[in-house]
Amino acid sequence: MQSTLTIQSFLWVIMAAAVGSLALFRKYISRAEVDVLHLRDNESAQIPQQEAIEHQLAAIDRWGKLLTIVLIGYGVLIACGYLYIAWGAANQPVS
Repeated sequence: MQSTLTIQSFLWVIMAAAVGSLALFRKYISRAEVDVLHLRDNESAQIPQQEAIEHQLAAIDRWGKLLTIVLIGYGVLIACGYLYIAWGAANQPVS
């Protein structure tokens, strides 16, 4: 069972790397974001670009939140598995 938890821990590390990569990707996309609203007639060409970036960032944020929740839950389950193994090893009689 210990090797199974080692594999599960490795998968958790891969998931954590994916969440970190998603955060870096969001940072890369947000570089093109302009915090100023373009409302004038001569700035109307920039409005669709702002909307597109906003939709991309919203999708990345949605996936980031979901993956972070899954990552935390999976980590708690792995920690419970390790605690169960440690508890079982402590309760075995010494021979």
